[in-house]
Amino acid sequence: MTARPPLHNLPDPELVHLAKTLSRQIQKWAPNEGLNTTSIAGLDLFRANSTNSCMGSSIYDPSLCLIAQGAKTIWLGDRELDYGPLSCLVSSVHLPVLGKITQASPEQPYLGLKLTIDPQEVTDLMLELGDAILHMEDHPECAESACGLGRVQAEKSQVEAMLRLLKLLDTPADAPILAPLARREILYRALTGEIGPRLRKLAVADSQVHRVSKVISVLKDRFSEPLRVRELADMANMSESALYHSFKQVTRMSPLQFQKKLRLHEARRLMVAQGLEAATASFRVGYESPSHFSREYSRLFGNPPRADVVKLRGEYPETARA
Repeated sequence: MTARPPLHNLPDPELVHLAKTLSRQIQKWAPNEGLNTTSIAGLDLFRANSTNSCMGSSIYDPSLCLIAQGAKTIWLGDRELDYGPLSCLVSSVHLPVLGKITQASPEQPYLGLKLTIDPQEVTDLMLELGDAILHMEDHPECAESACGLGRVQAEKSQVEAMLRLLKLLDTPADAPILAPLARREILYRALTGEIGPRLRKLAVADSQVHRVSKVISVLKDRFSEPLRVRELADMANMSESALYHSFKQVTRMSPLQFQKKLRLHEARRLMVAQGLEAATASFRVGYESPSHFSREYSRLFGNPPRADVVKLRGEYPETARA
């Protein structure tokens, strides 16, 4: 793994200043470790005062994430992403991911924000922008833009727009009027920037990402049920082989692997947050054999359920991560 550059090595002095300002603002409104919700709908902040030795698990919803300080590694299927100061991560569909904070300390905590995306917002903005945006060329990095998770280094205009939204937390009376405008600018900057291809494909009804997103929604709602690939393919108006290929491009895993990870992530959440025993959690998410569940859990998270949960309770105040 290649370490991310520390904050003072950001190439542009203006970006260094923006990152520091963003960090101070997040730190003000994220006093606690873990996830900190805000009064602005869809905006969450995250803080970690130390690195962690075990992998956290999350289901990323469609969102834009930005790190102000610190660094993190995320795994989606066979894909590994390292990101640090002013890295912008976009998730265009719901995805089960694993992550580790790799750079954080009490003096310089890991600080990040997440802005949840409503796909309809993206569609409406694209329609308003007209045909030109549909014909924008993909950036070279976006040869893999079919993948539902991507990372770029944020541009100055993007960071400034994020900062404007954050500063509305200081003036809550202004937020109902100005927050939607700030959100709109953030989405505009994302759509027209380097990470735009992923968002644009989410909004186009006949795109591969859009079709797979519909299948993911069904799997999320019915992950404990037996998987019927034929039914999923019919719903997406695709052949089974086309669905398999497209699904793997977007999520870096097959539909069966995706369902399995949804089950294991949910079982982990139930054990950590609700105190369920492993056997009870495994039945709750659709496993018939506790031993089979334990083997698959250990393979994904690196420890048997009981040992993993004890370790997690010591490291993660929250299971959701920015």
